[in-house]
Amino acid sequence: MKTPSSKAVKITQKTSSASLSRAQKLFNKLIKKIEVQRQRLRAWQTAIPLYQQKHAGEFAPLLETYDQHRAQMVALFDRVYHDKIFSKTDRDKLADLISHIASELLAQKDDPELKAIFNKYNEDDFDTQSDDVKADVKAMMAEMFGLEIEGDIDLNDPEAMLRMMAEKAQTEHEAQEAAQQAHPSKRKKSAKQIAKEAKLEEDEKNISQSIREVFRKLASALHPDREQDATEHKRKTDLMQRVNVAYGNKDLLQLLELQLEVEQIDQSMINTISEDRLKHYNQILTEQSSELEMEVAQNELAFRLRFHIEHENILAPALLIASLEREISQLQQDINGIKQDLEDFEQAKKIKAWLKTYQLTPQSPYSDDPFDDFDLSALFKK
Repeated sequence: MKTPSSKAVKITQKTSSASLSRAQKLFNKLIKKIEVQRQRLRAWQTAIPLYQQKHAGEFAPLLETYDQHRAQMVALFDRVYHDKIFSKTDRDKLADLISHIASELLAQKDDPELKAIFNKYNEDDFDTQSDDVKADVKAMMAEMFGLEIEGDIDLNDPEAMLRMMAEKAQTEHEAQEAAQQAHPSKRKKSAKQIAKEAKLEEDEKNISQSIREVFRKLASALHPDREQDATEHKRKTDLMQRVNVAYGNKDLLQLLELQLEVEQIDQSMINTISEDRLKHYNQILTEQSSELEMEVAQNELAFRLRFHIEHENILAPALLIASLEREISQLQQDINGIKQDLEDFEQAKKIKAWLKTYQLTPQSPYSDDPFDDFDLSALFKK
């Protein structure tokens, strides 16, 4: 990761009249793109722990309180369900409310009493429905990613599911490679295929050599064991640690930045990198950019899954805390509201009056028309 003391790597024009070559322009473009991706990744890596801390310390306790009140509401509706004051429609609505609230609560935490209430109002018990949902998720994974997930999955731990998918994909990839090595294709390769494979192998060799050369130059200059001065020994030890991390990550840009930082290279040397060397550098930087893009996407996806944030909601790391503060404020209002409702609903007549405003959940088994709440005319607008 780039440090504040790192110097920017960029090829500059030698004169106002000279123009950069295509490879030089691509090099600069990739450097700029990687720096933007680094900034995005740093923003996520900074914001997520702060969000998690605030979520755990402020939002989660409020949510626990709110869910306790919701469980009390389910118990209350179950208790008054057979009250003579309620019509069949009222009872359908109460059953819908009980099923809807209880299923949401049970999805987060197992509660035998709540599960027993849910099961009273549904043909299929909660565990059966949960197994069906898990089966649907597995089927979706198989269709989208071609991965057959075996065993149980925890729908409340999306990060574990992502790890499971990654491990499954890696295992299958290794199995395919092993099978190909054990049973190589008997079909004779064409001269074009042989030439292409040879070129790819040569490019890979040159790419590795390019990174290794930069690493060796830095290691030779910064090896701390050759330094007698204690202060300089510590400085070189710290720098060498950064060099090793960058080399291990195949982070060419970080290695070049370190070369600039320790004045092993200067701007004139960057400006005169050969076209052949630039070609290899650009291949490395292209791969590095793709990996950074994937890492940023994985951070965002894991965050969305962990905190149940819909894909349609645009996320900006800098705005996460402000968004969470709004949710905390809204949740506190919801708690105050449900506490008042629990007091009011001790009187069955107040429940009946409120039920007049409640619409059955679309496609609810208690709804006469599953499309009651949909504006079908929107389907025909152009």
